[in-house]
Amino acid sequence: MCTHNSARSQMAEGWLRHHAVAAGLNAEIHSAGTEATSVKPDAVTVMNEVGIDLSGHTSKTLFDLPDKWNFDVVVTVCDDANEACPVYPAQTTRLHVSFPDPSGQSVESWRKVREATGRFAEKLVGALVARRMPLEAELQAAAEGVEP
Repeated sequence: MCTHNSARSQMAEGWLRHHAVAAGLNAEIHSAGTEATSVKPDAVTVMNEVGIDLSGHTSKTLFDLPDKWNFDVVVTVCDDANEACPVYPAQTTRLHVSFPDPSGQSVESWRKVREATGRFAEKLVGALVARRMPLEAELQAAAEGVEP
């Protein structure tokens, strides 16, 4: 989840789907924002560079999702969404991993965020396959390319 569901959360969704399929994890993965806008072309471009197609993605809010209150895990990927994210039922694990906003930056900045979201997604999927919930610190360290 992110503010506009236009870049970071879209890239995270793409990576999570990619790593879930590769790991054989049966997961329903969605991204959403606190408000809907449009998917940024730079997000589509840099994800396409690694073979992940976001061209069919649309920006959406939590209320556009099929079952907005029934999630095992909710991850916010920007600080504003972390503050605005609703409270979920007790069975939902809510995590926050912060990624810089690449909007208005160079393509290299977009690639750095792409790689960070990819490392985060791989770590999260690996933990879920191992049937454990990772700590936020583990996921943030993976995103930053360091081990805790």
